[in-house]
Amino acid sequence: MNRVIYSLYIDIDEKELDFYDKNIIKKGQIGRNFFAKEQFKNNYNKLKVMQKSYADQNKCDYILFENDEKFKDFKTIFSEKYPYLTTYNIVNFYKLYLLYDLSKKYDEILYLDFDVVPINFDNFFENNDLNKGIYVLNNNERVNNLRDIGENTQTIRSPNAKFYNAQAILLEKGLSTENDVINTGIIGANKEHITKLNYFKDFDENLNLMKQIKSDDLFPKRIVKYFGYDNETLFSVKLKENKVPVIWLDKKWHYFFDWPVYIPDDVTFVHAINKKFEVIWERMAND
Repeated sequence: MNRVIYSLYIDIDEKELDFYDKNIIKKGQIGRNFFAKEQFKNNYNKLKVMQKSYADQNKCDYILFENDEKFKDFKTIFSEKYPYLTTYNIVNFYKLYLLYDLSKKYDEILYLDFDVVPINFDNFFENNDLNKGIYVLNNNERVNNLRDIGENTQTIRSPNAKFYNAQAILLEKGLSTENDVINTGIIGANKEHITKLNYFKDFDENLNLMKQIKSDDLFPKRIVKYFGYDNETLFSVKLKENKVPVIWLDKKWHYFFDWPVYIPDDVTFVHAINKKFEVIWERMAND
């Protein structure tokens, strides 16, 4: 059984960072993208060592993809073909492109965002049966009813934006609007289900549809203005459209570390949404 764990680190140039949270940050605060950029740089070596050590301990390959010629070529093609995409959008489509590229060689694949820290060596592959479906986290509990969503309380990366955007796409496709808010920070999958997902089939048409929906009247303008070109929105649509079996990761295998600033026991993968890596290092030092 060929297995690989891979991650992706692209240090996006500051002038290309999308200031996505500008409507909700308070005066004097730094945007989350700028804070994340700094934290990744400061913790790069340790993050890489932690992920590679986990892969080595569990006897599988580890690959960290970075800003090499392969990515630069991908970015050039996407920027020319889809000029409305941000570099952040392109990076997130690239990580799914790599999923397909690696599936040519590997039977089972685990993707970890670069801010995912393994804090023990419990074997993901041996504890999760990838024959059952694609393993991801859903953020469904973070979705609000339409009437409870204010004018300037969202961002283009909010679960609300992704959920209602996916609803709009599914509706346009004549499918049930039932969907899940997918978090692709951790993805476990085998070759069979990656193929079944067929993520990049009709990609042009799907991006054009996402663009069209931004000017439709399917949802209130206060919601539609946060619709974007999000890889997770399309991931949710593809799961439903292609009837791909999905298994929801529990907190052991995807602990969503945002707020409160606390890491419970019996967790293996800590996804540091808040980029407070120092809390993780302190926790590990005290274990």
